[in-house]
Amino acid sequence: VEVGEGVSEDRIGERVWIWNGAFGRAYGTCAELIALPSSQAVAMSEDVSFETAACLGIPASTAYYGVFSDGSVENQTILITGGAGAVGYLGIQLAKWSGAKVISTVSGNDKATVAKAAGADLVVNYKTDDVIEAVNDFTKGHGVDRILEVEFGGNLSVSEHVIKNNGIIAAYGSVAEANPALPFYNLMFKGVKLNTYLIYIVPENDRVDINKGITSALSDNALTPIIAESFNLSEIINAHQSLEEGSVIGNVVINI
Repeated sequence: VEVGEGVSEDRIGERVWIWNGAFGRAYGTCAELIALPSSQAVAMSEDVSFETAACLGIPASTAYYGVFSDGSVENQTILITGGAGAVGYLGIQLAKWSGAKVISTVSGNDKATVAKAAGADLVVNYKTDDVIEAVNDFTKGHGVDRILEVEFGGNLSVSEHVIKNNGIIAAYGSVAEANPALPFYNLMFKGVKLNTYLIYIVPENDRVDINKGITSALSDNALTPIIAESFNLSEIINAHQSLEEGSVIGNVVINI
């Protein structure tokens, strides 16, 4: 293991978590060694396991930016869709850590249990329950200040009704409805701010804040990813098969 020019040799042996290890590269992080810019290897304490570190990177960064990119959420009410997913689960933990009330949507009972364990104050099964009614009941008709959105297009018919005046929708995905029809005037007359983002390319100053924030949350034991399964590197095929089956709730990690 070596450091490049201009990087202190004191970094050799540091325990780190990394981000953007695969973005724009031929190979990713499922390897014994990887070369990255020093800024993409963030120091962490002895209290943080390497298994936890392996689950941070993009999911924790996406969650942190989506929750905090417009400032503190203390005393706000946030709707986090997909609360049992990698981003949603960490988003719930981060929002609660910062003093927000959290509503989360999920697609089943097992996922509801996971979102509740993350700290959500209200969990709604969007397949069986009326999300708009549930949110309005919980907020006494006031709606939510912010939405951390995994499926912008698919959930837009709900979001436009539950977001407060001058609220913010932070959207990092829209797979089910990639080209949604935007209810422009409904959103405009509420003064809604739409923040779409790709965590791989956020500005450098935002990335610095993200790294500091995640480090702080880890120090407070506020981030605990779900590790559903663990495989050795020689079992990588089994790990991929497990993911492709689509039944795993949580992260699948590879031990090197």
